Amino acid sequence: MEANHVEVRHLTREDMTELREASEQVYQAGPLLSWTEPVVDTLLTKFPDGQLCVCVDGKVVGCAFSLIIDYSKFSDEHTYEQIVTGYSFKNHDPNGDVLYGIEVFIHPDYRGLRLARRLYDARKELCENLNLRAIMAGGRMPNYNQHADTLSAKQYIEKVKGKEVHDPVLSFQLANGFHVRKLLKGYLRGDVESQEYATLLEWANIYYTKSVKLINAPKAEVRLGLVQWQMRSMAGIEQLFEQMEFFVDAVSDYKSDFILFPELFAAPLMAHYNHLSVTESIRQLAKYTEAIRDKFVEFAIAYNINIITGSMPYLVDGKLYNSGFLCRRDGTWEQYDKVHVTPAEKRNWAMTGGNKVEVFDTDCGKIGIMICYDVEFPEYARLLSDQGMNILFVPFLTDTQNGYTRVRHCAMARAIENECYVAIAGAVGNLARVNNMDIQYAQSALFTPSDFAFPTTGIKAEATPNSEMLLIVDVNIDLLKELHSHGSVHTMKDRRHDVYQLSLVKPLQK
Repeated sequence: MEANHVEVRHLTREDMTELREASEQVYQAGPLLSWTEPVVDTLLTKFPDGQLCVCVDGKVVGCAFSLIIDYSKFSDEHTYEQIVTGYSFKNHDPNGDVLYGIEVFIHPDYRGLRLARRLYDARKELCENLNLRAIMAGGRMPNYNQHADTLSAKQYIEKVKGKEVHDPVLSFQLANGFHVRKLLKGYLRGDVESQEYATLLEWANIYYTKSVKLINAPKAEVRLGLVQWQMRSMAGIEQLFEQMEFFVDAVSDYKSDFILFPELFAAPLMAHYNHLSVTESIRQLAKYTEAIRDKFVEFAIAYNINIITGSMPYLVDGKLYNSGFLCRRDGTWEQYDKVHVTPAEKRNWAMTGGNKVEVFDTDCGKIGIMICYDVEFPEYARLLSDQGMNILFVPFLTDTQNGYTRVRHCAMARAIENECYVAIAGAVGNLARVNNMDIQYAQSALFTPSDFAFPTTGIKAEATPNSEMLLIVDVNIDLLKELHSHGSVHTMKDRRHDVYQLSLVKPLQK
């Protein structure tokens, strides 16, 4: 059957004649030939938004009917009759949590146009827009009668899952993202083809939120400001504060949610200690860290922005760490440490690596922060991703283009592997009077996963190399949710936990 125009829309009472004709072509007899005008009229009265039809060249040739139910009132052992209650549909509950599919059919003359897929997609859209947690349905197994002598119902389902056997209903539902939650017996009385067996099917709404917030809800669109910081001589800490505030102010003017500073951006202050050894001068710089942190907390509140402070040397109990702070706009803050210090940091500065691998909660969702060299260790990022990270921030400091290339390409790999956004920000310019910090090379950027919803290169935005500037870029968290479930590949889901596993040596205590 050819088609010039296909439309999916809500069913109306005027469609009843054509709907009945299609129903009679599908169900010649038996318990499923039930969609009379009074029955459909009851459905349209109780839940008009849930009744969908597909039209080909203006003619109704298929439908998808559904109810909203409070699933806690039913067990997984329910029957079709318990849902539809004699086609009175009294279980329809506008305050329920599940969209229950009670019928889908397509006129036989119009099969092959993938019309059922359009109806399923529309039903999923309805579920998402109504903020219901799932679509559920009892799925017939019309081909089971042909295999019942050799296969149990459970074996039949497994054969269909493995594509060894085709079932027109179950195979279609599995291909459309539904999973079999349970095998039902006696679901639909009189269904000889299925021998009264059915599959309890579920499609989870990944956008469902249990309690919808009218304000302060998690944001889907998140704006980031990445600072490509110019290393320059500074008279003292007040000049550093002035430059910090300049960038925070500028990014805040664009209504950004985050600003990211580079690793060790306060290094110009070490010029005052250049007469000391490099090991001692970095410890002198650490004396400024708490004052810098407190100033960032002040800026976060005043400019209503979450600040990721890059990193600074931080002396704790005689040990020197490369640390930074997440300063939230509500005034709270948390510390993060560089876990993997470089050979040069160990050799020249006697630095110690931190031991926490954790994500941070923000008003824009869960984020991870890894300092420079850390991003070259894929296990670290994967552990953050397993904790729910959506955006990974990487403040870095590289002196040569070789070092930058390592950071850049590893960051791009982390975005693909972990189905997340990765933002990197570094410092540029020269510090002629600071030992061990002479030259810098950077090109700050925002990297994405590699799939159709994202740039083909995996690069959302990038700064001009080796120039002081701001990079303002938006990311969409909902695209990640879609990717996790419906991407071309499922990097996170397809891991072989039966072959290998990754875990923390000391699990986090929250």
